[in-house]
Amino acid sequence: MRSTPAGARLRAGKRLAVSGGGGRAGLLAVAALTMAAFAANSLLNRAALTGGSIGALDFAALRTVSGALCLLAVVAMRRRHGGGAAPGRARRPIGEQLVGAGSLLGYMIGFSLAYLGLDAGAGALILFGAVQLTMFAGAALGGARPPLRHWIGAVLALAGLAWLSWPQPGAALRLWPALEMAFAGVSWGIYSLAGRRAADPLQTTASNFALAAPLLLLAAAAAHLSGSELWPGVEGLALAVVCGALTSGLGYAMWYSVLPRLAASTAGVLQLTAPVLAALGGAVLLGEAFGLRLVIAAALVLGGVGLTIAGPVRRRPRPQRRSGSSGS
Repeated sequence: MRSTPAGARLRAGKRLAVSGGGGRAGLLAVAALTMAAFAANSLLNRAALTGGSIGALDFAALRTVSGALCLLAVVAMRRRHGGGAAPGRARRPIGEQLVGAGSLLGYMIGFSLAYLGLDAGAGALILFGAVQLTMFAGAALGGARPPLRHWIGAVLALAGLAWLSWPQPGAALRLWPALEMAFAGVSWGIYSLAGRRAADPLQTTASNFALAAPLLLLAAAAAHLSGSELWPGVEGLALAVVCGALTSGLGYAMWYSVLPRLAASTAGVLQLTAPVLAALGGAVLLGEAFGLRLVIAAALVLGGVGLTIAGPVRRRPRPQRRSGSSGS
């Protein structure tokens, strides 16, 4: 019997459904590990800055330089073993490079400066709230129409995050640090939207870090020359290197690897788990308060995220093979 186009599509859908379980499990595992890295960024940054062992711009600069060196080393080792795209094929348009490096630069500076004047809860709310709004706006401008469950999941997750993070009565929220964190959130949202088009996540992340690092070094040097930045201590240097090489550099490469398979609205809501993980880590590692407030907030956030990611996983588009390029 001759196969019809509709029958072929049905069989293809069944094959995708059968083989998608492992793909979904792997995708969610990498996404969960990435969110843990994002939470660790907040913990490391807070520990370094509140301890007074390093300034905000020094931390941001060393974090970015460490990430760049780590990622470039990994890219070089991969090429030595025949993986990844050939150097000539890995070039991105100048516009994409500027968007990637510029948004990373804005996030790094805004994030570090804001935590000098914000408590962790309010900072997390502003940051990831701005990320969420930016990614939903980007999806809408790109012609996407997030389904109703994405909106419901986003509202639930934001409600849980607000319940967890909003300052207690009597706590002051300083305007300028709040604006700095909102700027960091918009920058990270743009960085995440740009990452959905990354053909080579590792190479793209390494390039973004390498382009942003010199500018951050110049900013830190200018701060030292003006006398507004103190010389860092050993503890601050160590925390910045770990944050840059591991939880930022490799963490962002993992994030870029899953972004092409996530809808923009899904990626935005998924990141709302990071403040909950940071709060849990703060309670365990930094002795911060842990109570019913955190449990209720975590239930709302994780419930909203679960509702959002319950749909089908996007298949990552396969790049067209060209002669002279090696497979990854």
